[in-house]
Amino acid sequence: MTSAEKFEDAQKRVKTLARTPDSGTLLELYALYKQSIAGDVQGKRPGMLDLKGRAKFDAWAGKKGMSRDDAMDAYVRLVDRLVAGG
Repeated sequence: MTSAEKFEDAQKRVKTLARTPDSGTLLELYALYKQSIAGDVQGKRPGMLDLKGRAKFDAWAGKKGMSRDDAMDAYVRLVDRLVAGG
């Protein structure tokens, strides 16, 4: 299975989790997903009143410079850990 196929499979499996992960884990999943599909963060950082948008932007910006393949692999590993209950 290629990295892209594992990534697609992980996207399907994450939707079947019995419990919603904590907010920090959700931000990590989001950041790795965005880095995998879009590369480095783009656009302006949302304003102070957009707390959710700002947190998502900051999480994604934290992955700046990470290759798409590395982001996909990290996403798959995180989903594997969540599915296993860790």
